[in-house]
Amino acid sequence: MSDSVAPSPALKPIQKKPFAGLLSGPGRARSFARFVLACAWYMAAVRLAALVGWFTRGDFAELLYRCGLLILLLVGYSLLGMVLDGQDEPFKAMGLVKRKTAARELGIGAALGWGLVVLAVLPMALTGSLYIDFWHTPRIFFLFALNLGVIAASSLAEELVFRGYPFQRLIEATGPTAATVLMAIFFGLEHMSNTNASLTSVLVTMLAGVLLSIAYLRTRALWLPWGLHLAWNLSMGGFFGLPVSGSTDFATVVQTNAVGPRWLTGGEYGPEAALATFVVLLVGIVVLMRVTRDYAWEYTHRPIVAAGYAMEVAPPRAHVEMESKAATAPQLIQIAATTPQEASLHGNWGREADSAAAQQHDKK
Repeated sequence: MSDSVAPSPALKPIQKKPFAGLLSGPGRARSFARFVLACAWYMAAVRLAALVGWFTRGDFAELLYRCGLLILLLVGYSLLGMVLDGQDEPFKAMGLVKRKTAARELGIGAALGWGLVVLAVLPMALTGSLYIDFWHTPRIFFLFALNLGVIAASSLAEELVFRGYPFQRLIEATGPTAATVLMAIFFGLEHMSNTNASLTSVLVTMLAGVLLSIAYLRTRALWLPWGLHLAWNLSMGGFFGLPVSGSTDFATVVQTNAVGPRWLTGGEYGPEAALATFVVLLVGIVVLMRVTRDYAWEYTHRPIVAAGYAMEVAPPRAHVEMESKAATAPQLIQIAATTPQEASLHGNWGREADSAAAQQHDKK
């Protein structure tokens, strides 16, 4: 056996992370510490983005706040990924991966979000519980376009927090199931301070968090959950004019007042506080699992990689000497018969040739 053993190409050497220290490197405890640090950055980013409100007033204040928060989260999580996790492409690692199915995933998420809202609103419409007003002034359409930007930025920011870098570190620390449950709880508690929030609204929001986490886990990207989240808020507030998590700010062109039992309408908080919506979300999870079967196979299965160590065993010395002698031996050229059979055939052929020549001579 040779003195040196070459490493197997299937095994990549562990690379030292830049600025390796207490928080970087593998391990559940360190991953959980990075999750806590990511949550702390989220809370700091909220306060930093809120400073925009001190310098801006008017219609664009909310949009600037949401965009500022989104930028802070992108920058902060990218730095954490590069410094503590050694990520070369932090955007890709946190779920904003550029791939051929990205647009289709976003569209599937949007279609699912729209369909679930329709399913939640349909019972109210069938029971005559909706009273709708339409507004069509130029300013109303301007506000609708502005709200579209606010919803897009805010929904992506929430996905970065609850399904992006922090969620991924929590998966490393606790596993996907526990991480999904914990983030769903955090997602529900985050909305507890909203206007007219209730126990039912918190439970519905937690289940929505489970739905969105599954959307990420099935695709390992944020496109589908972002599309679902965006379409849910835009459909409920912008298209149906209903409160979104207790807020009526997104009801511009359409403004709807839902009258009926709270388990059906959700009261002043909106459909997200209705028990009927809880059932709708359960249906949504089943549909989501079905429409993401191909993505789950393509993006989440682990390919089988050969492992182990390459073994280079030297051949026996006698075998090496034999091959060396064979290589240096002179080449032999056959000029005569080597077997009695070949000699006999050669002799008979010669006698037959001589007899034929003699007969030709006698004729002459």
